Amino acid sequence: MVAEEAIVNKIYLIRGRKVMLDYDLANMYAVETKQLKRQVRRNMERFPTDFMFELTFQEYESLRSQFGTLKRGEHSKYVPMAFTEQGVAMLSSVLSSSTAIEVNIQIIRVFTKIREMLSTHKDILVKLEQIEKELLKQGVRMNEHESDIQAIFQVLKNLVEEPAEKPRPRVGFRRAGEVD
Repeated sequence: MVAEEAIVNKIYLIRGRKVMLDYDLANMYAVETKQLKRQVRRNMERFPTDFMFELTFQEYESLRSQFGTLKRGEHSKYVPMAFTEQGVAMLSSVLSSSTAIEVNIQIIRVFTKIREMLSTHKDILVKLEQIEKELLKQGVRMNEHESDIQAIFQVLKNLVEEPAEKPRPRVGFRRAGEVD
């Protein structure tokens, strides 16, 4: 069995989505990455783009530079596949080993806990904003603590808000005179 913390540490935020990478999943399922990819490619109709996508080379390089665990030469020369929660769930249908099924159940539970935690943060933020508005209506000011409270609000908002997806450059040929 894989520890919950190990699973959480393998969930990345890419393109505004929480995903797990193919080689991390293969390691947890005790299969080779190429076997996992082969099974996915044989069953591509089960993996629409909201379930799985391949990273661009730039995204892969960015990941490699951000995390010390992604060192050159230790991973495939091919860009990894990124699986959303639904994609991970779908993997259990193409990888039928008992280990893959058990690990999948654990991963789905971790994704659910993360979603519940974010929901809790949203609830707290809404309640804090209601309290702040009520206090302002009553004319109550918390002079020495106001900056601390504002900092708490900002941290909670940052936790709750999903980052805006950056516009990606258009791929392909352009006609003469065509502008983006």
